Amino acid sequence: MRVLVLGGTGFAGRHAAAALRSRGHTVIIGTRNPKRALAKLPATLRDCDLREIHLESLTTRYVWRPVLRDVSAVVNAASLLREHGSETYDRVHHMAPAALALACERMGVRLVHLSLLGLRPESRNRFLRSKLLGERVITETRADYSLVRPSLLDGADGCAAAWLRRVAAWPVHIFPSDAKGRMAPLDVRDLADALAKLCEMPGYAMPREIELGGSARCTLADYLDSLRALRADRPALQLALPGPLVRIAAGLCDLLHLSPLSGSVLELLRRDNLPHENMLQALIGRAPAPVGGGARAPVGRNLPAPSPVCAPELTFVGRIRELLH
Repeated sequence: MRVLVLGGTGFAGRHAAAALRSRGHTVIIGTRNPKRALAKLPATLRDCDLREIHLESLTTRYVWRPVLRDVSAVVNAASLLREHGSETYDRVHHMAPAALALACERMGVRLVHLSLLGLRPESRNRFLRSKLLGERVITETRADYSLVRPSLLDGADGCAAAWLRRVAAWPVHIFPSDAKGRMAPLDVRDLADALAKLCEMPGYAMPREIELGGSARCTLADYLDSLRALRADRPALQLALPGPLVRIAAGLCDLLHLSPLSGSVLELLRRDNLPHENMLQALIGRAPAPVGGGARAPVGRNLPAPSPVCAPELTFVGRIRELLH
């Protein structure tokens, strides 16, 4: 089967491409810049066909026809953290997926669309609202689609995931005081296997909307603790900053395009982002990998040893006592 992976050089996309390749499928990598793509892809994917695709320009179903002419399935793993010029949230997350779904409907192409947990209609965040609108327009079509909503993606070779690992190594963990939401960190390779499996089956074989997560249930503070346990014997001190102060910092990061910290991330951290029904094991036939990684290596890199699952949060005083003993 020939599968087009949109966002194929990104964290989830390249793992999905690797999983599809390992199952014997022909993979086409959709990317904005094929020349730069080679530097981002592991050696095992560098011989894949590279197709230059600008989602902000593909907002009607007619322009998708030549893109989909020779594929049986599409994995849409493309996402835009911050807007730049014509690359807007509305065009990339809403209009392009709507046109893609209509084109898939007309051409009989399987569509696996990657979204995320935690989308709410009352959200004022433009990133999150555009993601939700993208989901809604897909469900209004008669395409053979699956909507996949993972929890936080865990792995050593993603931009945000690597950033969290660096933060976890610090002796003091700084986080928003209102980041009380629980998440179910999901190994990106488990997600990739699930996406590959969905490409191979018709949409009616599973629920159209699929929520995925790992086995741990933890807050951001717990997750950082688990990542730190991979490298350090002692836990870090925890310093909770006032929510408004962190929101100002996130606004500056959005304005200056700095770090993965953003207004959308903060909003998601304030509430639970757990799957209502975790379909992971039903799709991949095994239990989720532990937080921090398992025995398998990530695409193109080595992964550290497994981490324990997220541990219960300790008090600030308790952490001081642990450091002193």
